[in-house]
Amino acid sequence: MRHVETVSTDGRALAVADPGFVQAVGMLTGASLMPGHVVEVMLNGDGTYERLWADLRAAEHSITLQLYYGMPGRMAQTLTAILRERAAAGVDIHVLYDAFGTIDIPDQVRDALREAGIDVQPFRPIRFKTLHMAQHRSHVRGIVIDGRIGWTGGFGIDDKWYGDGLTAGAWRETNVRFEGPAVRQLQAAFAAAWAEATGVLYTGRVAEDNPAAGSVMAGLLYATPTLGTTSAERFLAMSIAAAREKIYITNAYFAPGDGLVGLLIDAARRGVDVHIVTGGPGTDVRIVRYAGRASYERLLESGVRIYEWLPSILHAKTFVIDGQWTSIGSINFDNRSLVLNDEVTLMVLDEAIGRQMEAVFADDLRHTREVTLDGFRQRSLWERILEYAATQLLPLL
Repeated sequence: MRHVETVSTDGRALAVADPGFVQAVGMLTGASLMPGHVVEVMLNGDGTYERLWADLRAAEHSITLQLYYGMPGRMAQTLTAILRERAAAGVDIHVLYDAFGTIDIPDQVRDALREAGIDVQPFRPIRFKTLHMAQHRSHVRGIVIDGRIGWTGGFGIDDKWYGDGLTAGAWRETNVRFEGPAVRQLQAAFAAAWAEATGVLYTGRVAEDNPAAGSVMAGLLYATPTLGTTSAERFLAMSIAAAREKIYITNAYFAPGDGLVGLLIDAARRGVDVHIVTGGPGTDVRIVRYAGRASYERLLESGVRIYEWLPSILHAKTFVIDGQWTSIGSINFDNRSLVLNDEVTLMVLDEAIGRQMEAVFADDLRHTREVTLDGFRQRSLWERILEYAATQLLPLL
C-alpha cells in the first residue's frame, strides 16, 4: 500500500469521523462494524488472567480456544485444570493450537485434555509434505465462551504473561474482552481454521446477543494470507490515511515495508502527530528490531516520534487514531503478520475507548526512551550493518 484516496472533491482518504468511514472499512477488509458491544481493555497479566479464568470457569455450554503460543508452567496448569473441570461439567470444548508456536508443550498435557473429552487439534503440523505451508502460521489469539463472550489480544499461555508488565520479567501486553456481534465474527474465524485443520465444519446454535449490551461500534477483522494485498494491509493503510490529528501506535515488532513507512511519513507531513512505541534493546526478537530501525531515519526526518520500551519485553499490538479509532489484537507491524500469518484484531470506533487507549499510551511513554534524529545518526557502523542485513530478510520477518 503506497497511497490511499477516495472518490471525493479533494481526493483525500476518508477521515475516521466521516460518515462513510465504517462502510469503507467493511468494503476494503470484508469485516463489518456494528453497534451493540461492550468492550473492556485488559492490561498485562494482572489485568487479564483473573478475569479470563473467571469467564472460563463460568462457561455453561461451550468454549472454543485458539492460541498461537504456549509453554509449560503455572499458567498452563491452571488452564488445563479449568478446561478439564468444565468438560466434566458437560461443557463442549474445542482447542486449536498452532503446531509451531506450542511446540514446547509436552504431549501429556494435550493427552490430559483429550482424556477429559476435550477435542484438541493442531493447526498446520510441520511435516515434510506440508513444508510449503510451514511459514504460514495461525498467530490468532481467540477465545469464545458460550458464544457470548470473546477475548483476543497478544496473550499466550506462559508464565511470562503474568504480572504488571513492568517488573520481574513480566511482558507488557494489551488484550480485550468483548460482548456483542463481534463475538460471532471471532467464532467464525475459529470455525474457518477448525475446518482447515480437521475437515470438520464447526457450527451450531449461536447465542443471542444480550439485549442489554452496550452501544460501542466494533468489528472483528480476521486476516489471512492471499494473493495481492491482504485485508490486514488494507486495514492499516486505510487507518493511517484516515488520521487527521494523531496516530499513536504501540507495536512490539515494528518493521514496516516501504509502503507503510511512506504512509506514516505522509501523515506526519500533513500535520498528523505520529507517535510510535516499539520494542527496545531487551526485545525477544532482535532481528525484527534491527529491520525496523532501518526505517527510523526517514520517519524521524518527517517528524514521526519513536520511543523504545525499556523495563521489560513489549508485546502489545494496538493503535488509536484521532482519539476514537482503535485496534487491539494480534497483528504486528511487520510482513509476517500482514502477509504470512492468520491474525485477528478487534476494531473499535468509540470515543470513550479511544480516550482510554490514549491514556494507556501516555502512561506507557513514561517507561520508554525517545529516539532522536541526532542521536540515531550517531549509531555505530556495526549497527548499520545489522540493520541492512536484517532488511534483506524483511519479507520473512
